Amino acid sequence: MAEVEFGGMTFKGGKMMVLVTALSTLGGALWGGFEFYKDYMDMKEIIQNIDVGEIEARNNVIETKLDEAIDYSRSIKNDLRDDFNRMEKNVDRVEDATREMETKVNDMIDRAKERFDTQRESLQTDTRLQMEALEGRLNKKIQSALDNPLAD
Repeated sequence: MAEVEFGGMTFKGGKMMVLVTALSTLGGALWGGFEFYKDYMDMKEIIQNIDVGEIEARNNVIETKLDEAIDYSRSIKNDLRDDFNRMEKNVDRVEDATREMETKVNDMIDRAKERFDTQRESLQTDTRLQMEALEGRLNKKIQSALDNPLAD
C-alpha cells in the first residue's frame, strides 16, 4: 500500500483518500474564490468605465421626447374635443333646420289641404248649381212640351 508523508505525518490508505479529498476541496474553494474575485474586479472595472454623463444625456433626450409626446397627445385630445363640439353644434343646427323645415312643410300641406277642400266645395257647389239650372231648364222644356196642345 502507498504511503504519503506530509508535515511529519504519515498517511496510509483511507486517510490518504481523505487527505486527497480535503486538498481537492480546498483547491476547488480557492479556485472558486479566485474566479469570484476576478468577476468582481471585471465588474468593478466595467462600472468605473460607465459614462454617467452619456447616460444622463440620453435620459434627458428620452425625457424631452416623452414631454413632446405628452404635449402632442394633449393637443390631439383638445383638437378632438373641439372637433366633437363643432360637430355637435352642426348636428344641433341641422336638427333645428329639419324641425323648422318640417313645420313649414306641415303648414304648406295644411294650407294646400284647405285650398283643395275649398276648391272641391266650390266645384261641388258650382256643379250642384249647374245641375239645378239644367234641371230647371229641362223641367221647363218638358213642361212646355207637355203643355203644347199640338204634341198630342
